Amino acid sequence: MTDGQATQGLILKEGTIFDRSVAGRVGFQLPPVDVPKKYPEKYRRETPAGLPEVSELEVVRHFTRLSTWNYAIDLGTFPLGSCTMKYNPRINEEIAALPGLSEIHPDAPPELCQGALEVIFRLENALCAISGLDECTAQPAAGAQGELTGLLTIRAFHEKHGSSRKLVLVPDTAHGTNPASSTLAGYQSVTLKSSSNGTVSVETVVQAIEKYGRDIAAMMVTNPNTCGLFESNISEIAEHLHGIGAQLYMDGANMNAILGVAKPGDMGVDVMQYNLHKTFSTPHGGGGPGAGPVAVRSHLAPFLPSPRVRLKDGKFVLEYPPESIGKVKGGFGNFGVLVRALTYIANHGSQGLKKVSRNAVLNANYLRARLQKHFEVPYATPSFHECLLTDAKQTKQGVKTLQIAKALIDRGYHPPTVYFPLVVAGALLIEPTETESLQELDQLADALIDIAERVEKGEEKFDQSPIKTIVGKVDEVGAARKPILSLDDRP
Repeated sequence: MTDGQATQGLILKEGTIFDRSVAGRVGFQLPPVDVPKKYPEKYRRETPAGLPEVSELEVVRHFTRLSTWNYAIDLGTFPLGSCTMKYNPRINEEIAALPGLSEIHPDAPPELCQGALEVIFRLENALCAISGLDECTAQPAAGAQGELTGLLTIRAFHEKHGSSRKLVLVPDTAHGTNPASSTLAGYQSVTLKSSSNGTVSVETVVQAIEKYGRDIAAMMVTNPNTCGLFESNISEIAEHLHGIGAQLYMDGANMNAILGVAKPGDMGVDVMQYNLHKTFSTPHGGGGPGAGPVAVRSHLAPFLPSPRVRLKDGKFVLEYPPESIGKVKGGFGNFGVLVRALTYIANHGSQGLKKVSRNAVLNANYLRARLQKHFEVPYATPSFHECLLTDAKQTKQGVKTLQIAKALIDRGYHPPTVYFPLVVAGALLIEPTETESLQELDQLADALIDIAERVEKGEEKFDQSPIKTIVGKVDEVGAARKPILSLDDRP
């Protein structure tokens, strides 16, 4: 394939950069070295690095073509449920890129980074106000690390009081990282089955308490949960847990549904983590970057990670509480994410954040209302930030969730989250977020309705979808059984 063919659209297929390699081509020019080469012989490579030999123009064209073939939030709706893939204001990127913030060294002494420490201080205070909890640390670098931090804080609290508890209750509608975090914190997780309405019943928790008693260290509940439903029994559940000295942990990854409307602290929550990269403006996807600040009640505050940022005599200082669990992340977490989050919060204010959540909930329920005649809705419980559908109607025609998702790609959309949450067979989880307009929502709904109607009429099964993309339907079974893990594996 030549560059001209790719540009003219005659062959819309791109191999790897190694496929373009030709011996002797170089992508850069450096002046001759006029100083002695002095580096230890032991550090010299014995064989070449195996890099592709390509020109600068080939590199630029290769990666530019790939970028134009990728779907992105700047191109259209990104309806991934449970991931909050929303458009984020560019001004937040500008603020985070300011040299005084982006170029600061993480080991700079406090007197030379007062502005950065103030960002952390203000953000932690804002997150306390939003959650209704007493203190917060912005150190954890991701939601899962925030989960682990919260559980280690709970563990330190119990150990101080001479309690060696072993178990953490985790509903089957909680985020999938919760059981893993429990294990890393030294606990065993006990799965609680959700009720027919998609939430955890008080009776289920009471039965677990009667069975395990004071072996229970905490319960982790995602609220709203991964079905997009609000755990309306959470306050009563908190009372039962507190009755045996257990703590209530709330996974706050879905806080964009209740900002300014409901405070976890008022629900009886003892500790929670935020996912700043989902709720408060950082482009999210592909594994990062992220930030998972942890907010707690006062009785857990002494155990939060150190150092803590404090304001004393008009200056920001670092404190190292003696009962702290220690550092969980170098520096102060992913600082750029913290800057974006504070910018987002300050720009919206309390009323703006409330509007964010109301719009997110409104958008999800609008989609649900438009789609419920064409797809099964597994729960009658009102949706919050995302709507959950299933392929139950389509399977009668031999079409499953995966085919629906692939067909949606041909209509110009990234698919929603599929086959998750695991408690719902054939799940399609759609989260439009607060940033999508009515017109965008209608276009997405129209695309899904068109697919459903074609299936119902028996016109298409979409077995070969997608057919309009650069890469078409792949051999998933073959990829699993005979994966191409190196250049030598290629046919």
